[in-house]
Amino acid sequence: MGRAFEYRKATKLKRWGHMAKTFTRLGKQIAIAVKAGGPEPENNPSLRSVIAVCKRENMPKDNIERAIKNAMGKDQSDYKSVTYEGYGPHGVAVFVDTLTDNTTRTVADVRSVFNKFSGNMGTTGSLSFLFDHKCVFTFKKKADMDMDDFILEMIDYGVDEDFDEEYDEDKDETTITIYGEPTSYNEIQKKLEADGFEEVGGEFTYIPNDLKDVTPEQRETINKMVEKLEEFDDVQTVYTNMKPEEGC
Repeated sequence: MGRAFEYRKATKLKRWGHMAKTFTRLGKQIAIAVKAGGPEPENNPSLRSVIAVCKRENMPKDNIERAIKNAMGKDQSDYKSVTYEGYGPHGVAVFVDTLTDNTTRTVADVRSVFNKFSGNMGTTGSLSFLFDHKCVFTFKKKADMDMDDFILEMIDYGVDEDFDEEYDEDKDETTITIYGEPTSYNEIQKKLEADGFEEVGGEFTYIPNDLKDVTPEQRETINKMVEKLEEFDDVQTVYTNMKPEEGC
């Protein structure tokens, strides 16, 4: 297990906030996938991937079908992915992933929070040296699956050696999470589906490569900033390079 897994394990990230916000986020991702490749999952790999994530997040089937139908509407706004970055309080780096149909509104909302907490927004790419941008796939593990052989094969498709394995007692199944280069997203998804893995859900993430130590008081302030950012519907995920709290 490598740095990516250890960081996820240490932070126990609740990446999308409460359930209602989760469904809003996923609804926008469905809209983007439908507009890019159509409403039929069997003919749209991106939509299949989002639906798999929806199922993992326990999004009801009716919500999924309604989001697909809404995305087909003529008046449905086009969403696009925009990432904002900068430094929050105490020099902590902050990445803010958004899906928005109004960048003027979104940048104003994000900037207002940075200003409120005495932070500074930077230009796109200014913090790229502090984070690794990765695609992430989660899927059901096959019985008697040899992970060493699997990872060795998947390296040829741009997958990292790091992986996360988690057993769900309620479902009596194990899920595997693998990481790869963002440019390899389509290749990885095709390979996993061709190999017969079920409910392959893919997303993108930022993993800090230089964690910053903070005091308990500083951590509290930074967490408040993150919470404020997550209140906006356009905000999908907020990442920081704040070192995880010991014992979490």
